[in-house]
Amino acid sequence: MGIDLGRSQGLSARVPHFYERLADIVGPAYLRYSFTRGTESEVTFLADALGLAPGHRVLDVGCGPGRHSHALARRGIRMAGVDVAQRFVELACGDAPDGAAFVRGDARRLPVAPRSMDAVLCLCQGGFGLLGGGGGEQAALDGMADALRVGGRLALSAVSAYFVLRYPEQGDTFDAAEGVYHEVATVRDDEGGQSELDLWTTCFTPRELRLMCARSGLTVLHLWSVGPGRYGRRPPDLDHPEWLVVAERGQARE
Repeated sequence: MGIDLGRSQGLSARVPHFYERLADIVGPAYLRYSFTRGTESEVTFLADALGLAPGHRVLDVGCGPGRHSHALARRGIRMAGVDVAQRFVELACGDAPDGAAFVRGDARRLPVAPRSMDAVLCLCQGGFGLLGGGGGEQAALDGMADALRVGGRLALSAVSAYFVLRYPEQGDTFDAAEGVYHEVATVRDDEGGQSELDLWTTCFTPRELRLMCARSGLTVLHLWSVGPGRYGRRPPDLDHPEWLVVAERGQARE
C-alpha cells in the first residue's frame, strides 16, 4: 500500500516554471541522460545513510519521472513523489511499482501531513535548487522538515557554488548576489529533436546549507561532496558538482 497524498496547491494562478517546459520537451528521454544511470547505486547509498527499511514512509520532493522512488518502492519502502511538472508525474505514475504514489505539487507547499514521513529525499536539485534564490529554497526546506517525524532524516543534494565557479562553462553566467547559475542547455526529445532552454540553478556553500538546515529545525549529520551516480562519504571539496546533506529532524520548530 502506498501513501495517501493531498491535492496539489498553488499551481493554478502562476506562470509555468521553466522546468515544466523541460519536462514537456524531454519526456521519457530524460531517463536516457547519463546522469540518471547511477540510480541503483545512489539508492543503495541513500538507504544505508538514512537507515531505510521495508515499510518506511518516504517523500521524494522534485521526484521527476520517479526513478529514485521506483527503485526504493521495489525494496518495499512506501514512496510518495511530488513534482511540479505534470509530464514527469504522468511518467512516474505510468509504470510505478506497488507502494509508490505520485502527485503534481509545489515543493514549497507539500501535500503531506506534518510529521508523517520517516525520511524525505530531494535529489538532483529537484525543487530545492530550481526556485530562483531568495526565500523559495528556505520555504521548501521548512516544508520538508515539517513532513518528517522527530528523528526522521532528510537527504538533499544541491549544486556546489565552488564547483561552478571553478569550472565555468563558456557562455554561462553566475549571479553573485543571489547565487544563481544561468545556462543555455541543448536538450533532446524522445525522437532526437533538439531544443535550447534557459535554465537557472541556485548554488550553495556547505556553510549556507548548514545554516538553512538549522533554521528549519534540522541537525546536519553529514555533508559530502558527490556527483551523479558517484555518491560517497567524501568531505567537502572543490572538484565535485554537488553536495549531499543528510540531516535529522529534532523537535518541532517554534
